[in-house]
Amino acid sequence: MKKILSLLVVCATILALVAACGSNQTPAESTPAADPSAEASAPVESAPEASPAEDGNDQPAVTIKVGASPAPHAQILEVAKEVLARENINLEIVEFTDYIQPNNAVESGELDANYFQHITYLNDFNAQNGTHLVNVATVHYEPFGIYAGKTASLDELADGATVGIPNDPTNGGRALLLLQEQGLITLPEDAGLTPTVLDIVDNPKNLQIEELEAAQLPRSLDSLDVAVINGNYAIQGGLKVTDALAVESANGVAAEAYANILVAKEGNQDSEAVLALADALLSPEVREFIQNTYADGSVVPLF
Repeated sequence: MKKILSLLVVCATILALVAACGSNQTPAESTPAADPSAEASAPVESAPEASPAEDGNDQPAVTIKVGASPAPHAQILEVAKEVLARENINLEIVEFTDYIQPNNAVESGELDANYFQHITYLNDFNAQNGTHLVNVATVHYEPFGIYAGKTASLDELADGATVGIPNDPTNGGRALLLLQEQGLITLPEDAGLTPTVLDIVDNPKNLQIEELEAAQLPRSLDSLDVAVINGNYAIQGGLKVTDALAVESANGVAAEAYANILVAKEGNQDSEAVLALADALLSPEVREFIQNTYADGSVVPLF
């Protein structure tokens, strides 16, 4: 009997130990099966989309480089610059004080265009230098004037008086034609637009014709009796066409023969930027500026 009781106690103890071990065991964590749709449904981080252009204003500005005389050409171009800015075109204005460099710079490609000369000068420059420059737009006319130096009027010109004229062929010839209009000299009937001092056939007052660089004429008035001066250099020199002793007629051949033009090299005259500049120069804004700024008639719009 004692043996049976001892056996039962042992069995009970073993069962208790087994139960205790089972309750302390950590249950295994099962790994769920992979979801084949998980990768596809997960959000994918993409590169940010480029912002669309806002009316094209984010595009880099096109720059056009143009040579000009300081006045009135560079002043007029400043107005055209504002017009071009609305089209995202930047106008760079390079000022020159002579008539040679701006044409050479366009021919070489240093400049896209220039605005300083009249059509007759351009034609002569091409013929003399073998350049390939063309008229893009006809903008304005500047009447030539005869201005007083040491002598106050044409009637007071003494025998042997000194008269200054530009030393380039077209403007020098233009000056001689104006002197002829005033009855001071006589030129051959077939003299055309470019007569020279050697062509003078009658000079009743024995005028001494002194040929100077056009830009120097306003500054030389103190040493001359009178001078025939280009419109742009007269403006730069503070001279008013209303004070001139004589002026070309804007209704005659001069307005056509000496119209100031926008010039580009052949082959570049139809470029988008040059055509845009031409449109800007012929805009209502430029016309209004010319009429208001040069109300004395020193610059006359031809559009």
